Amino acid sequence: MGADCKSAGSAFEGSNPSPSTTLIQATTIDEYMLQQSLERREAAEKMRALIKECAPDAAEKISYRMPTYTIGKEVVVHFHTAKGHLGFYPTPDGIEAFRDKLAGYKTSKGAVQFPYENTPYDLIREIVRYRAAKAGI
Repeated sequence: MGADCKSAGSAFEGSNPSPSTTLIQATTIDEYMLQQSLERREAAEKMRALIKECAPDAAEKISYRMPTYTIGKEVVVHFHTAKGHLGFYPTPDGIEAFRDKLAGYKTSKGAVQFPYENTPYDLIREIVRYRAAKAGI
């Protein structure tokens, strides 16, 4: 197995990903914010403030290269700024609980993509409050 993994990874050695696919290498949320373009930073700062408002007991950290909010060991939410959308990760539970309200957005088992323009911040507030309550149990 080790040889297969090594040979599979070698295809990426020396590659130079485009800026739109380069992953943020921050260790704190403040660093994450500073590494964003203006459009993305504004969205990220708004998300940070919204999450702090709705889940004031949540701790901030970087996990999976994304701003992450936890209560104890439970994840409340993660978010990520991408080229064309804001990625929001309220866990599979958060997606399922709001499936009807998320119907117009691209979702997966634990994530949803919101456009930067017309981001549904009221819906995000509802989801963060729900996840904070679940995580604080």
